[in-house]
Amino acid sequence: MSEYHIPVLLDESVSALISSTSGTYADATFGGGGHSREILSRLSDNGRLIAFDRDSDAIANRPDDSRLTLIRSDFRWIHNHILHQGHKEGIDGILADLGVSSHQFDTAERGFSFRYEAPLDMRMNQEAEFNAADVVNTYGQEDLERILRLYGEVDNSRRIAQMICKARETARIETTGDLGKAIECALPKFAEHKFLAKVYQALRIEVNQEMKSLEKFLTGAARSLKQGGRLVVITYHSLEDRMVKNFIKAGNIEGEVQKDFYGNSSAPLKAVNRKPILPQENEIAGNTRARSAKLRIAEKL
Repeated sequence: MSEYHIPVLLDESVSALISSTSGTYADATFGGGGHSREILSRLSDNGRLIAFDRDSDAIANRPDDSRLTLIRSDFRWIHNHILHQGHKEGIDGILADLGVSSHQFDTAERGFSFRYEAPLDMRMNQEAEFNAADVVNTYGQEDLERILRLYGEVDNSRRIAQMICKARETARIETTGDLGKAIECALPKFAEHKFLAKVYQALRIEVNQEMKSLEKFLTGAARSLKQGGRLVVITYHSLEDRMVKNFIKAGNIEGEVQKDFYGNSSAPLKAVNRKPILPQENEIAGNTRARSAKLRIAEKL
């Protein structure tokens, strides 16, 4: 498990999640199983954990524990599965770690990282047909510019989109190397890696429809909690953190608070921590991928 992924904000997130050792909880992003194992270690024999992941590599990390139900599914369908598991009254807590796992980044052939020469893939569900190569080779210039700007906050997104479209006129862009060559003239000196990371983030989010999944997950998670149940979410970039923050505040990703006739907010959750919890310096030193993590905690009203 430790080789697959080092769980971020482990104690902080699990401590915030568990209110009863005999309760029922969900790990919406199983990954390497680090958070799930910690949750299970704190539950009694009567406790239960339902975990989700769409990556077959993640499913292979399943621990042998009768208290665990592991479901291969996009977490956007969490409410359907919670109901199917018989929890019509809701469960006690839901945790989601929205980061890409170390395993996905470090497995070259998955195509998540520009550090390796590999096919442009980036699919979290390896059975899905649509991958990053399809995005860069079939999307029009305006759509490429849009996702680069919106999902990666890429500077000069128009120029990058133009360069991609020009390069694919000569030959299809199939690999990480092909993409690097297509846009290398636009890479800023001394900041190539940071720039490429934004480009790859944008493509990955589009391939996996991460923002749409997150919006549906947040709605489903709120519906799946008991009164007083907690939603614990770890984010890694500003776009997803803003969505989580807005949903906790208002019950929608736009952050627009709606009130009833008496002036009461219709938001289903309330924030437990006003400001996000950040990793300690010693955690960042041991796991640099934790440096951008933010932990938000909410409670069902």
